[in-house]
Amino acid sequence: MTDKTTDTTTDTHETPHTAVTVVGLGVMGHALAEAFLRAGHPVTVWNRTPDKADRLVEGGARRAGSVAEAVAASPLVVVCVSDYHAAHDLFDPLDAEILAGRVLVNLTSGTSRDARETAHWAAGRGAAYLDGAIMAAPAAIGGADTAVLYSGPASTYELHEAALRTLAGGSTYVGEDHGLASLYDAAMLSLMWNLLNGFLQGVALLGTAGVGAAAYEPVASQGIGTVVGWLAGYARNLDAGVHPGDDATLSTHLGAMAHLVEESETLGLNAELPRLIQTLAQRAVRDGRGADGYTALIDQFRKPSPEALA
Repeated sequence: MTDKTTDTTTDTHETPHTAVTVVGLGVMGHALAEAFLRAGHPVTVWNRTPDKADRLVEGGARRAGSVAEAVAASPLVVVCVSDYHAAHDLFDPLDAEILAGRVLVNLTSGTSRDARETAHWAAGRGAAYLDGAIMAAPAAIGGADTAVLYSGPASTYELHEAALRTLAGGSTYVGEDHGLASLYDAAMLSLMWNLLNGFLQGVALLGTAGVGAAAYEPVASQGIGTVVGWLAGYARNLDAGVHPGDDATLSTHLGAMAHLVEESETLGLNAELPRLIQTLAQRAVRDGRGADGYTALIDQFRKPSPEALA
């Protein structure tokens, strides 16, 4: 049986079985702890509701009686709680001596500002800090293709990269700025919701003619694949600050947007989403970008909305 004796020292070089503590045993935190256990790491767990650790303890984890005891047990401490406020409620009362020399990996969802402020807080207590964003459902944790993004000092990530890759084979280090993982997370949420909302709008439109979602899905998937094929070229143009309208100008897109708005309203459907897209394009055209390509809309996303300015 693996020796799970409490280790209160920080490793200077990670071993294949570095001791890990997981604080927070919701559905995702539980999945993280299970992945570490499967990989053979000595795992200490803590949760505000102790019985959430029962199955993990049966599988070989050690249950800590307090957050302080949990942190003291391992050089690598993974945090996955409801939000950053909850994390600070747990860790702020701890003595700096307990945190000093440890690596905190915060996989709690939040903003880039939260991440940077927490990194500053950790540095003041002598702890190294990585912020992370989980890009998967709990059931996918531990998978070879699952992704978790990490940001913070490269040396800190490299120290525990092997252990962190047990959570997700597709883990990626995105940079020194502690806020980057959260920003990537926000960017992916925007992509996900915009994609899904567009699909739902399409389902609503076709539903008025008796076409079901299952019939629409193959056509939608093919269309999504076409759009994916545009991204690399669009990304190059965006980074270069050029917006050629070779395929279609923004004015041309605006005409098609009007058709979508009219179709939705004529059929008695909610037209708020297509109207929003139309409004952004109209502003860009008024700014003189009508002859540019669709990527010229980036200027509308890079500035506050009129409501925020008001």
